[in-house]
Amino acid sequence: MEKKLKVRFAPSPTGPFHIGGARSALFNWLVARHANGTFLVRIEDTDLKRSSRESEENIKESMKWLGLDWDEGIDVGGENGPYRQTERLEIYKKEVQRLLDEGKAYYCYCSEDELEASRQKQLAAGETPVYDDHCRHLTEEQVAQYKAEGRKPVIRLKVRKEGSFAFDDMVRGHVEFQASGVGDFIIVKSDGIPVYNFAVVIDDSLMGVTHVIRAEEHLSNTPRQLAIYEALGYPVPKFGHISLILGADHKKMSKRHGATSVTEYKNMGYLPDAVVNYLALLGWAPKGEQEIFTREELIKQFSMKRVSSNDAVFDIEKLNWINFQYMKKLSPEELLELTLPFIADAGYVTLPLAEEKKAWLTRVVWYVRDHLYYGAQAPENVNLFFEDLPEITDAETLDIMKQPTSREIIEKFADALEKLEVFDESSVKKCFSSLMKETGIKGKSAFEPVRIVLTGVTHGPGLYDMIVLFGREKTLARLRNGVKYC
Repeated sequence: MEKKLKVRFAPSPTGPFHIGGARSALFNWLVARHANGTFLVRIEDTDLKRSSRESEENIKESMKWLGLDWDEGIDVGGENGPYRQTERLEIYKKEVQRLLDEGKAYYCYCSEDELEASRQKQLAAGETPVYDDHCRHLTEEQVAQYKAEGRKPVIRLKVRKEGSFAFDDMVRGHVEFQASGVGDFIIVKSDGIPVYNFAVVIDDSLMGVTHVIRAEEHLSNTPRQLAIYEALGYPVPKFGHISLILGADHKKMSKRHGATSVTEYKNMGYLPDAVVNYLALLGWAPKGEQEIFTREELIKQFSMKRVSSNDAVFDIEKLNWINFQYMKKLSPEELLELTLPFIADAGYVTLPLAEEKKAWLTRVVWYVRDHLYYGAQAPENVNLFFEDLPEITDAETLDIMKQPTSREIIEKFADALEKLEVFDESSVKKCFSSLMKETGIKGKSAFEPVRIVLTGVTHGPGLYDMIVLFGREKTLARLRNGVKYC
């Protein structure tokens, strides 16, 4: 009977949750959900200097925001815990001792200077630098001498010199590394903490992971991990190494390309479903032309067979377009909920809102919705309703205001609006239409001067909606003030 699929995401908590880590987590999650398998999350925190609980919390919160729930692991529990590497040191210690007892590992007392001298010698000879096996067969006298000198040993794995370490990668096909280029590498540091490659093999094995899907940067770790699997006698999982995410300049994504952490996108008012949709397309090519996917569609269609080995390029414009598609599906109330924190931070409103103010602001945000690609853009689009108009200085705009009919249409429109009994969109529209018939001023000659004195620009969303949202008093004030440009 085939073993049930089990994948894992095992981040190191050394900083904010990066968009590349989120893509790796998503691919694992999709594979697990597609196959009705298990998605496990554990924390690899053996880098004691750089790891922090703050980063761990950021990773977990970001995953929860993205909707990437896990079935086993940190905070969730399971039969294979604990799920932090620093809480599993006794487990690693037993496996290290087994390798020492079986003669598959040994203590190494070489100093940094000695190792560097050996490395330089090999480089000078045109060889690939690997450990020179100096401590592989130490005598008891040599060990005693090193101990007397106060040297703290590391532990190295004995790696065979012949043959190769090969595997069939889910993304890259057959991959092979010559064993002679691996060398006896360190599995436990001098402080007793196991290195990443050693701990990860034990964790994946004891936790029953069947498929390891991770970033391409781990590809070079794989031969060492295969050597550890071999030494411990553990079954080897199926590997899949997904490409790097590059910036638009095809260099590794960094701060210069914009936001790199999931939290930054959350804080800018992107929608988690849109971010998930976009990340799924970074390296995965679905069948057909479809680009907008529900989670259910992603789960149904996702396959590692359609994941490309080519580097993925992060395109913020594409993310914005996808997020815009999701924004359009929000109700007026949902759109306000998304944008309100940004509008409040801009100082335009004070929370909590009175019901009447909330209803009005819901309409304002809905009015500008076609200009919102993410929540943080709300203030720059609703500022018209909260700030005084700056003086008009643009020559082209002023020329429009100097047209002979501009003053007439503005003044007569103000007079007509003042007399309206009902101030709603239908009444305002009817009023302006009647005015155009009465004066014979039509098209741009009618609309542009009015819009300029109300907004400062010649184009924008619906004029009548905007006037109603302004309210009679504000509209009349701007119209009357605007004739000074005529």
